[in-house]
Amino acid sequence: MNTNDLKIFEAVAESGSFTKAATMMYTVQSNVTARIKSLEEEFDTKLFSRTSRKVELTPEGLILMQYCKQIQHLMEEAKHNIRSSDRIRGCLKIGCIETTMALKAPEIYRVFEEKYPDVELEFKSDTRDSLILDVLNYRLDAAFVSAPINIKGLEKISINEEQLVMVASSKGPQLSTLLTKEPLKIVVFDKGCIFRERLESWLSHKGILNYKSTVVNSIEGIVNFVEAGLGISILPEEIVSACYSGREIKSYGLSKQLGTMNTVLVFRKDGPGSRALQCFMDMYSQI
Repeated sequence: MNTNDLKIFEAVAESGSFTKAATMMYTVQSNVTARIKSLEEEFDTKLFSRTSRKVELTPEGLILMQYCKQIQHLMEEAKHNIRSSDRIRGCLKIGCIETTMALKAPEIYRVFEEKYPDVELEFKSDTRDSLILDVLNYRLDAAFVSAPINIKGLEKISINEEQLVMVASSKGPQLSTLLTKEPLKIVVFDKGCIFRERLESWLSHKGILNYKSTVVNSIEGIVNFVEAGLGISILPEEIVSACYSGREIKSYGLSKQLGTMNTVLVFRKDGPGSRALQCFMDMYSQI
């Protein structure tokens, strides 16, 4: 077995086809078939179930796929670290929830770029659940997400504590009046968003089960909909006051339990990370 065998294995798994995998790997189908057979003999198990329509991973194949991701990741890290023995170089992929991206990412970039100008930083915004999955599957090096986090394979560093507030249009009725209307309208990010979870938890605590959700994919979108009187939402108080203080929206405080959000930086603990990632984490572990 060699690393190219694992790349062929991944290509078959991702494409669901020996023919497509051959095209992806610039080889012939017979070679793909031979390499997969060799792997199955080495592990003494079937890695794929084959039908007339497609090829799928067996349970054993799924296990090998996880190790493949780790091996490929470690190989890339080794290349970066060897090539960058004199200076900190490489590329870091960092995830953020939408509000962190809007409010914190520019300063994160500025501070890190001043210290490590040869490291390329890439940011991705998504929901909490998706970011965690991306870190576990090696698509991100680390991610800023809300606590609590207790997931096997992940380590975390505490970053800060934020206060959340309820927001509604200042042009419409008071929040207490809005809560009496059926259905109550709420404006939220997609499922997996911590703000949506907090809002739905708050509504449940109030005994409000009849509500209509409007899903948008940006903070600006949420603010626009709320300002227009099309629903209420929950956002960090800092982003409301720093970026939207001039808008026709009103903030309402929440209880400590629902209104406090702790942000952590999560990363994998399955082996040595890149020097660039270690430097990034050191900025926060020393706080």
